[in-house]
Amino acid sequence: MLDRDERYTWLALKAVPGIGDVLCKRVIERFGSPTAAFAADPSEWTSVDGIGSKVVDSLRTYRPDDTAIARELDCVDELEYDLIGLTDPRYPILLKMIPDPPPYLYLKGDLRPGDNHAVAIVGARRASGYGRAVTEQLSRELAVRGFTIVSGMARGIDAWAHQAAIEVPGRTIAILGCGLDILYPREHDELREAISRHGAVLSEYPLGTPPDPVNFPKRNRVISGLSLGVVVVEAAENSGSLITARLALDQGREVFAVPGPIGSKTSVGTHALIKQGAKLVESVEDILDELLPQLEAPNDATPARDQAGKPHRPALLPDERVVYESLSAEPRHIDELTAALRLPPAKTAGVLLQLELKGAARQLAGNLFIRIE
Repeated sequence: MLDRDERYTWLALKAVPGIGDVLCKRVIERFGSPTAAFAADPSEWTSVDGIGSKVVDSLRTYRPDDTAIARELDCVDELEYDLIGLTDPRYPILLKMIPDPPPYLYLKGDLRPGDNHAVAIVGARRASGYGRAVTEQLSRELAVRGFTIVSGMARGIDAWAHQAAIEVPGRTIAILGCGLDILYPREHDELREAISRHGAVLSEYPLGTPPDPVNFPKRNRVISGLSLGVVVVEAAENSGSLITARLALDQGREVFAVPGPIGSKTSVGTHALIKQGAKLVESVEDILDELLPQLEAPNDATPARDQAGKPHRPALLPDERVVYESLSAEPRHIDELTAALRLPPAKTAGVLLQLELKGAARQLAGNLFIRIE
């Protein structure tokens, strides 16, 4: 857990006038941490793409609201939540890759390295019995194979996806469109507690933020950003799930859609996605066929040893070898690797994760990676 001073600097950075999520990410990539950014002369901030004289001028006179930040941190401690910033090793690697990740997340529960193998399941709040059956089947079968199920803890498809993963038991993560201390929907009190025991409940919104409709489209980029792929089960024509699917495409993630009965209002959205190129899902195998090739990992995390007793690194797969050869002792940003290798962002992240597991690469602050010889 970050100490209070470090958490203070994260909240203060986000409050700088003119600094949104995109620029926060760039500032951290430039300076390494909020503390280092604030220690630099404001003129140095102009080296960050997108920051001009207007932001620098406001930075020179900027004074954080100490009272408001102190109150927020007191509440976080009192409620026994956590606050993790972009440079925290627990911050999900896939989420770091999107252009506008939340600079920090409020956390109830815990995040684990295995949660980088996540699949989002989203869909209609007023779903049918068919939608529920399909959701529960897919969620269970993915969870039992080690995938973390991500959703938004809404009524209907979201809730059933979380619950089915918990029953396996497996891992699941809920992304809220309100403050972490706000229970919404109110009837999901027990589900929320179960999710926090079997994974995590996350929010980018300050404590006390109500579940205003404007929050949810922005929240959806986190659902897709955390995931290797998004599965849509039942969605009306203007469903928020379709926003999540579009964001997933923008982020280079896989999009899957479950077909439904012809004439059903909640089939309109999923059928439209299939027409646009989303992979049709008839069984969990349709999802695994797309994701497993990216995520082959050694079964034994304990490194073998050669005759001299030195650790022997597992053989690298062809895709791992390509990424490995693109790394060196000089840190390289994950976005640069993705562009240079012309790989989907999720693919790059998955391969880097496997290289880390095999002891062939190491992640540094600011989403930088180096090769381990």
